[in-house]
Amino acid sequence: MAEKKAKEKTVALNRKASHEYFLEERFECGIELTGTEIKSVRAGKVQFKDAYISIVHNEAWIKSMHISAYKYGNVFNVDETRDRKLLLHKYEIAKMYQKVKLKGYSLIPTRMYLKNGMAKMEVALAKGKDFYDKRQTEKLRDAKREMEKALKLHH
Repeated sequence: MAEKKAKEKTVALNRKASHEYFLEERFECGIELTGTEIKSVRAGKVQFKDAYISIVHNEAWIKSMHISAYKYGNVFNVDETRDRKLLLHKYEIAKMYQKVKLKGYSLIPTRMYLKNGMAKMEVALAKGKDFYDKRQTEKLRDAKREMEKALKLHH
């Protein structure tokens, strides 16, 4: 019996995340959308610029994520930067809460995508990088780019 492969389409990426943080553990979660928000998500009108995740009363909420108003939505459009509930299992929320409270981790959104027509989000437990770490990461990336360029020239 062949398994159906889930179709995924990335809607938004948080490119700054890997530059600013060490991304350690990732979780997939659903996101509670209302009204015409899903139409804007499908159109790719999502920004993570200052978005972060907080846990309140054993529920995970994403704050400051911007979903643009749907062009044809008129009265059905809602506040673009409202708090939205993330759909996770209780044990996942408990695990995240422990790490955030005890070990100084942050919860940040890394990617939003559509999986079989449903809006999903990838959330990462992350530790902030120091300035030195950011420079180190840049050096490694530049070195890798130089090596690839050199290999291309010799082929």
